Amino acid sequence: MALHPAGRPAPSAGIAPVAARPSALPSTPRDAVSARCVLSAASSVRLTLGDTTADLLSAHAVLPDGTIVLAVDAMSRTGGLLVAARGHSGAVRLDVTHLAPVAVRSRVRARLRIMGTARRFDPAALDACDPATVMSLLDLPPVALWAISPDEIVLDRAAEPVAVDPGTYRAARPDPIAVDEAAHLAHLARCHSDLLNRLGTLVDRDAGATRIVPVALDAEGIVLRAERPDGHTDTRLSFTHPVTAGAGLAEALRTLVA
Repeated sequence: MALHPAGRPAPSAGIAPVAARPSALPSTPRDAVSARCVLSAASSVRLTLGDTTADLLSAHAVLPDGTIVLAVDAMSRTGGLLVAARGHSGAVRLDVTHLAPVAVRSRVRARLRIMGTARRFDPAALDACDPATVMSLLDLPPVALWAISPDEIVLDRAAEPVAVDPGTYRAARPDPIAVDEAAHLAHLARCHSDLLNRLGTLVDRDAGATRIVPVALDAEGIVLRAERPDGHTDTRLSFTHPVTAGAGLAEALRTLVA
């Protein structure tokens, strides 16, 4: 089963409150989109209930309204704590680390922290799901499903953490390209090395740069990294128009170097 306890002790009774979190700056709608992308693209999430932590691997999905669905065995210790936490606002904590999907240094892009309320998953929610979301739910481990409604969302990037408004988060939709970013970047590297070389000519190489690597991709542009032995520099190249589907990505990239 895709549930791996991290070895921390369970609380003696009830669900202890999570320690106080640092204050965060207000967010923008773009931050809400980024939060949705981080969740949708992640292969794992860390679940914390009081003093108990478990890493859930390939055991979560995200509904169109931003609700996070977790697959956790109700008969496990973590499942029992979820039962105890049901209906308690902010009793569930989810942490996701967002990594660049390529082999480079400094891969951590952002950390997402969600405090939420747990309830048993209602199958009636499937009526509001698109086919892709239904398939993601069917791919979850065959154990009890729990729905986590976010009460507090903090997106922590290189700058100050930002507090994402839950209403804005629920209304946001993941970036259509960033969700499948890893697959797009792998395809570029495998099948379009000539195009990547041409894109590399648009980047100002620092003295001593050893290679140019695409490290990020979304509907509005691509980020290229110039690597040096002692560090790196990232440069964002913006598309002329946002890309709405993978079929338009190649054309957008070719337009950059035209």
